[in-house]
Order: sequence, then structure tokens, then C-alpha cells
Amino acid sequence: MTTLEIGTVVAERTVHLTRTSLVRYAGASGDLNPIHYNDAVAARVGLPGVLAHGMLTMGLAVETIVEWLGDSGRILEYGVRFTRPVVVDTETGADVTVVAKVGAVDDDAVRIDLTVSHDGTTVLGKAQVRVRAAS
Repeated sequence: MTTLEIGTVVAERTVHLTRTSLVRYAGASGDLNPIHYNDAVAARVGLPGVLAHGMLTMGLAVETIVEWLGDSGRILEYGVRFTRPVVVDTETGADVTVVAKVGAVDDDAVRIDLTVSHDGTTVLGKAQVRVRAAS
């Protein structure tokens, strides 16, 4: 097994979301809540704009490490706290940036800490993935 040091960045990327991305995700997931595509509804319920689905953001975040892992089947646990929404502007969309760092290493697993941000603000708190160590 390759030695991993705490703090090592293992993967990073930025994903651009558009309103079309949200509509496609809504159709695939079955989450058709209009706060994810309708400005008037989002405003009526007091939101700052149309929001990306939390599970979409969560999925994009963990997918960042899949190439590094080589096998998504090595993921043992994954959890996050939803701390801030990702507002997706009708014209400019939204960029979600993910940085994955080694947070802890033990004999059989590695904890990867994900920093997930949009517009300079962390949107997922305590985003951690526990993966089976490579043999």
C-alpha cells in the first residue's frame, strides 16, 4: 500500500452546474420540488434563489475521489452535514469546488475529508468518506 500522509490532497475539481443540470437531476432522482427549478417558488418560500439538490451536491463531492480510488466499491462510509445552499443562477449557473484530503489513516481504512464550496463558502460540513485501504 502506498503511504498516505495526513493533509495530502488526493483529488480536486470544480463542477459547473446550470439550471439544465438541476432539471436533469430532478428527472433522474424523482425530486421534482420546484425550489430546484422555479425562481418564483424559491422566492415565495424565502430562499435566495433556485437551489441545487443537496443530494446532487453530495454526489458530486464524493465522485471527486472515485478516479483516485480506482474502484468506488472501496467506499465504506460517507456522510455530510448540509450547511449552506448552492444557489444556481439562471444565467451564470454555479461552480462547486471540491478538495479531497487525507484526514486519517489506520491499518484497514483511510478517511478522506472533502472541502466542498460554492462562491467562497463551504456548503457541506463534516464531509468525510471512509475508504478501504488499497492492498
